[in-house]
Amino acid sequence: MHVHVHCADGEAKLWIEPRVEVAHNAGLSERQLRAAQALVEAHADEIRRAWQQHFAS
Repeated sequence: MHVHVHCADGEAKLWIEPRVEVAHNAGLSERQLRAAQALVEAHADEIRRAWQQHFAS
């Protein structure tokens, strides 16, 4: 399970399971990656539920 993060500077892919970690980064700074990772960690349960609902149909 993963999410994609996009901004004007680039994009990244973050794995959610088994833990939140960067899978790929294209242009985001370390600061932007840390901020994105913190947001994903803070909302991981909500993201998992949305992922499961989306792909269950």
